[in-house]
This record gives sequence, C-alpha cells and structure tokens, in this order.
Amino acid sequence: MELLVNSLIKAHSKEDEIRHCTRGCKMRYDNYFELSMTGTSSPAKGAKYCLRRGFTLVEVLIVVVIISIAALMAVPMFSSAGSMQIRSAGNIIAADLEYAKNMAITTGQNYSVIFDVTAESYRIEDQSGNVVSHPVKKGFDYVVDFRSDSRLNRVDITSVQFDPGAGNAITFDCLGSPYSGTDPLNSGSITISADGTTATIRVEPVTGYISIN
Repeated sequence: MELLVNSLIKAHSKEDEIRHCTRGCKMRYDNYFELSMTGTSSPAKGAKYCLRRGFTLVEVLIVVVIISIAALMAVPMFSSAGSMQIRSAGNIIAADLEYAKNMAITTGQNYSVIFDVTAESYRIEDQSGNVVSHPVKKGFDYVVDFRSDSRLNRVDITSVQFDPGAGNAITFDCLGSPYSGTDPLNSGSITISADGTTATIRVEPVTGYISIN
C-alpha cells in the first residue's frame, strides 16, 4: 500500500512539474520527493528542476519567413545602388545645365559647362572663363566631382558629345541657346554609367531643352 501511494505521489509530482515548466516556470521540490525521468537517480535534493522547452515547427517557420523577407529586401538595395546613383547623377547634371542656361539668360552673358571625362567631373564657367561660385555651398567653386562624392562615386562619365566639333564644353548665350564652341549646337549628349546601368542627358539645339533618357 505504501509503495502504491509513493508511486502515485511521484507520478503526480512529475505531471505537475511538466505543466509548470511548459509555462516557463521553475519549480523547487521538497527534499521529500525525487524526480526520475529515465529511471536513474535524480540530481541533488532541493535543486531547481525545469524541462527545457524546444521550438515548435510554427516558430521555426516564422523565423525562416522573416529571414527570407529580410534577405529579399536587402538584395535589391545592394543591386540597385548603381541605378540609384545614375538617376541622382543624371538629375544633377541636368539641373546644372539648366542653371548655366538660366544664368546666361539672367545676366545676358555666356555661361559654359565644361566636362572632364578623365577626372569624372565638370565645372561651370562664366564668359571670362572663371569658375563661378556655387550658389549653395558658399565659398566653393561650382565644380562637381563624382569620384570625391560618396553618393555618386560609382558613376562614370562615359562620353561627352557636342556637335559640331569634338569639344567637351557646351555654352549658353543670353537667349539660352546652346553652342559648341562658337557654332550653334546641332546635338549634344552626356552619357554616364554605373554598375552596368547607363543614362544619357541630351541638350536640344536652338531651345536648349534638356532631357534625361
């Protein structure tokens, strides 16, 4: 009879321990009861017992899905860095060409944008050939250098073509009309590239209309 009672007490204690441990709780048993999970002797009396709770299949799947989503978001960010810089550089070049044209119209003097394909840069000069001051960066000349700008350092100026001639400069007169040297512009384009992505900024003759393709 006593053996049966002890067995029932041990079984009840074991069931109670499992119930509480699955809720994340730790239990302390009295020195009067011992736990035997595999038939071997239990650890020292009075120690803390708790069954380790493993991960369920649902939890593992959730983690896998979260990691997959994060990876899918990260890959396009890295792969599109070049295309993002191309768009930014194209917009900057177009805006600077527009700025030179507006300055020519406003002041009634010629303004030129001169490109340096080797140095991946360009500058804006006035009628006297002096580099103009940057309107935003006070105290700096209006020189744009892609290599020194971490936001645009992937961008290369692939080619500059202003027809007629083979010059690397475009000039706007007081009416905003573009010239290649001293001749009216027939066609003008600046091609840039980064990580296999290319863009072309075009300047139309007569009107000086600027577009990005």
